[in-house]
Amino acid sequence: MHIAIAGNIGAGKTSLTELLAKHYKWTPLYEDVLENPYLEDFYNKMERWSFNLQVYFLNSRFRQILDIRKSGKTTIQDRSIYEDAYIFAPNLHAMGLMSSRDFNNYSSLFNLMEEVVEGPNLLIYLRSSIPNLVKQIHKRGRDYESSISIDYLSKLNNRYENWIENYTKGKLLIIDVDRLDFIDNPEDLGTIINKIDAELNGLF
Repeated sequence: MHIAIAGNIGAGKTSLTELLAKHYKWTPLYEDVLENPYLEDFYNKMERWSFNLQVYFLNSRFRQILDIRKSGKTTIQDRSIYEDAYIFAPNLHAMGLMSSRDFNNYSSLFNLMEEVVEGPNLLIYLRSSIPNLVKQIHKRGRDYESSISIDYLSKLNNRYENWIENYTKGKLLIIDVDRLDFIDNPEDLGTIINKIDAELNGLF
């Protein structure tokens, strides 16, 4: 079984992936942030490195999906392959930070991958307000994220909401993280686990 956690930068995907993997004894697959050779360059000069960054993420997540298939284990993935293609790359293109030539090349590559990719059994979307995202980004203190603008986060949030509204790849669970502190409050984590149990057991 394949579970994926979706959400904007700072929504809490990695933390929830870690907590759920521990609770359910699932295999976690994290977003390749520490080993990503383009991330810091991207935030310093987005228009130069946007294509390189997005292709790196696309390749990394496609490889993860193939690994999930081979392993046969129940796996929880920190961010889905669809977010790269439907949110981040189109947003960069719309903002003039990725050329049409690069975006069309990227989209063609994703479309090829999608022919052999199946959606996760359950997608968990972490919905967050911009103030909460900003607070969490500052809290984790990654230097390269200090330049992320509120405008950039807002545009991503709008694209996330549009994507989720039309999501048809499988089961979907929406979690409002503004109201749930699942990291420091065990009761809030329990609330999320109960919702996941209900989805996975087909109760509604």
